[in-house]
Amino acid sequence: MRRPIPSASDTTLARGRGGIWPLLGPAMVAGVAYLDPGNVASNASAGAEYGYLLVWVVVLGNAMAWLIQYLSAKLGIATGQSLPALLGRRIRSRPARYAYWAQAELVAMATDIAEVIGGAVALNLLFGLPLPLGGVITGAVSLALLVLHSRRGPRIFERVVVGLVAIIAIGFCAGLVVAPVDPAAAVAGLVPRFTDAGSVLLAASILGATVMPHAIYAHSALTRDRFGAVEEGPRRRLVLRATRADVTIALAIAGTVNLVILLLAAATLPGVAGTDTLEGAHAAIGAALGPVIANLFAVGLLASGLASTSVGAYAGAEIMQGLLHVRVPLLARRLVTLVPALLLLVAGAHPTLALVLSQVVLSFGIPFALVPLVWLTTRRELMGDARNRAWTTALATVAAVLLILLNATLLVLLVTGG
Repeated sequence: MRRPIPSASDTTLARGRGGIWPLLGPAMVAGVAYLDPGNVASNASAGAEYGYLLVWVVVLGNAMAWLIQYLSAKLGIATGQSLPALLGRRIRSRPARYAYWAQAELVAMATDIAEVIGGAVALNLLFGLPLPLGGVITGAVSLALLVLHSRRGPRIFERVVVGLVAIIAIGFCAGLVVAPVDPAAAVAGLVPRFTDAGSVLLAASILGATVMPHAIYAHSALTRDRFGAVEEGPRRRLVLRATRADVTIALAIAGTVNLVILLLAAATLPGVAGTDTLEGAHAAIGAALGPVIANLFAVGLLASGLASTSVGAYAGAEIMQGLLHVRVPLLARRLVTLVPALLLLVAGAHPTLALVLSQVVLSFGIPFALVPLVWLTTRRELMGDARNRAWTTALATVAAVLLILLNATLLVLLVTGG
């Protein structure tokens, strides 16, 4: 990956043209993780099966994601290193480091399953391509985007991803223009509650798709690539202020799109047969809202798969390099997480079920990324004046505890069949 742009240029550019605007971008790339096909599957399934019940989960997850992504970005800015690289230096025991890498690699594979399958389903819906071929095309495009980042630097990569995000937003939000949403029911969905084990499973899936472990790993690397280690003083304050704005914009877009997907499903899909699959949801949207909206939905799904799988692969490369201290060729690194997704497609696995379950796997990986992140960002010797304030640490700790408790409850329900 290309090393950081010289530090002085960013500050001069920001002051000379448009304030903090030229410093924005890394959060939008990381934020693509919150718009991947797993989000579509989880939110569409939640809306179709439980109506507006789990609106509160989407809102809570997005609020937690803002804080978590800011901490990750701040870590990269203050240290000039990614979270995996910092952990790789602090976990001295090789077996422990490899064990940590193994769970992070499993998370990366689960991420790719969601993103590649989503892209394959979209290509099937739009062009009738077989799912395995669609998976290969999605993987190839993601590799091309990674090559673009490697050869042209982070700014070009960011612009491509932002363009895909615009397509995602239009594709998924178009249906809301013509779909009748019940405002009272949507507001009632802000009250936290569950009705059965299935609603807990979907809540964990939504959070796994919202607070993404690989996005936590990636954001620190993205800010490192863009800014390097920013020394204490006016420039750091400027970059951190820009980063807060960057994360706010990115998560506002991601949160709105995720909420729209759930609302659209709750308004148009309940009681319609087959809406527990992306293909069925596409068909139901087409029947209820017309082929134009259905095709826009499929285009949004395709853009989601293409953008998110490239960011997931970027995170996977950083995880391997940072924790194992080895640099793997780009193609080989891409194949490590791409092959399991392709094997599932060839084997004929149920695409939407694989998507939802992959998000549950991601939710179990959250504590392994989040707990070290919170701990490292409290260290004065590491962060300097960018270390967490007491209230920031308290909120991040509460978020971590809530996520861990939800995952523990989910595990009990799965084991007992409750």
